[in-house]
Amino acid sequence: MTVDEGAGEAAGGCPFGGGSAPGTTPYASYARMDELLALQHPLSTADTEPGFIIMSQVKELLFKLLHTELSTARDQLAKDLVDEALWTLRRSARVQQVLLVSWDTFSVLSPVEFAEFRDVLGSASGFQSVGYRRLEFLLGNKNPAMASPHRGTAGYDAVVGQLGEPSLYDAALELLVRRGLLAAPEDGRSEKGAAEPYRVGAEVEEAWRAVYRDPVRHRDLHLLAEALMDTAEQFARWRYTHLLTVQRVLGAKPGTGGTEGVAWLAGISGHRFFPELWSVRAAL
Repeated sequence: MTVDEGAGEAAGGCPFGGGSAPGTTPYASYARMDELLALQHPLSTADTEPGFIIMSQVKELLFKLLHTELSTARDQLAKDLVDEALWTLRRSARVQQVLLVSWDTFSVLSPVEFAEFRDVLGSASGFQSVGYRRLEFLLGNKNPAMASPHRGTAGYDAVVGQLGEPSLYDAALELLVRRGLLAAPEDGRSEKGAAEPYRVGAEVEEAWRAVYRDPVRHRDLHLLAEALMDTAEQFARWRYTHLLTVQRVLGAKPGTGGTEGVAWLAGISGHRFFPELWSVRAAL
């Protein structure tokens, strides 16, 4: 930044475009920083509760960003824009890395420190996150029962709406159909209700095997398969790290919000998005 540029900003110029509201800076006005930083309201005197609230909010913002990126990648695949989708997935991978590291700030809470404010959480639980539920559905893990915890809330329509949209994996498999590697389903599955899980079957694994057997001929599809695996692996790491964090802080105690805590997390940590991309490895 030059001296003149700095002087322009000091005089009220905004590098982001537009002006600023009275009583704030152009930066704070553009990104709504004043509103954002006013959203932390601890309910206890525990020194660690502000950090817990802030990092919970950070995760929700990252969920929103990741949803935006993965939705973009899905729509690009639907338009046969594979190179563009690969670039978008490259960005989304960085967001996932930040999400994974976010658990570090929770894991350093000792059991005693967390107990100092756990009671004020009441029935609040990350299980109730609209952002995370929409990501699960966007990636293809569609279970209508998982929308139930959001019934009667402001986020319910968004969750149900996501359930009715094609998933990222749907878009990838439809691309394989258009490339002639996967037959269009005889039962009209390509026009299935989007709320159903993605297409499954031995023919799906065989289509991916054809891609892996000839990565030169199917270069963009091979890169897509590995990019999707990166996405699935990062989610698996995120879930497992979540499990370890809860074990470290809570042990075997029940989770907040009526969940089973460690037992439930241990079960879900074994789930893998895009399962045929995992199983095909044993057939290569």
